[in-house]
Amino acid sequence: MWYKSYIGLRFHFDARKDRKLREDPERGIGFADAEEIFRHDYYQSYRCEIPEQFCATGWVKGKLFSLVYEIRKDADGEYYHLVTLWKATKEEIALYEENT
Repeated sequence: MWYKSYIGLRFHFDARKDRKLREDPERGIGFADAEEIFRHDYYQSYRCEIPEQFCATGWVKGKLFSLVYEIRKDADGEYYHLVTLWKATKEEIALYEENT
């Protein structure tokens, strides 16, 4: 499923996990960088039901990444809780390209 980028999204993530992702040579980016996915067109798939999670595949710093997130609510409304991310696999890249 494709979604156009839009303004007004709120994000939340664990700072310790963010640091580990940035220090991981395979990933090399953190959650704050990965928010870029939502500023462009991206491919969204359903990841799991409990908890309900989605996977967005899109561009970050010129490379395709996949980002798992949950949509949560608080007193201010909905926000995206970022769970994990990785460089997109060959299969994810193919899905992205087929749906652009």
